Amino acid sequence: QVQLVESGGGLVQAGGSLRLSCAASGRTVRIYAMGWFRQAPGKDREFVAAIGWRDATNYAEFVKGRFTISRDNPKNTIYLQMNSLKPEDTAVYYCAGTDRIYWRENLVDSWGQGTQVTVSS
Repeated sequence: QVQLVESGGGLVQAGGSLRLSCAASGRTVRIYAMGWFRQAPGKDREFVAAIGWRDATNYAEFVKGRFTISRDNPKNTIYLQMNSLKPEDTAVYYCAGTDRIYWRENLVDSWGQGTQVTVSS
């Protein structure tokens, strides 16, 4: 059974940085594609970033140049480094897992519980 546990959310001022972590068990992050989504109040959940085979990465347009996804294989953990945060980045951020080596958004089969990120203006 796959378990994903996020941490690292919090309150930060606009322009600041946060690093989210997602510790995985039951699945090897080195092998399988993993990603991050977010959901703001009153909005649908949306894709943020993903990492797959040979560290290939995908990013939503609205985070390109500001967010970086990475993974630590020995710790079986993925990260989302978020810089230059904006108030519109405020959301609950969710870690997502697949059982594929290439990222496919519609093949997510596991979710973390979410971590709140709040960016004040």
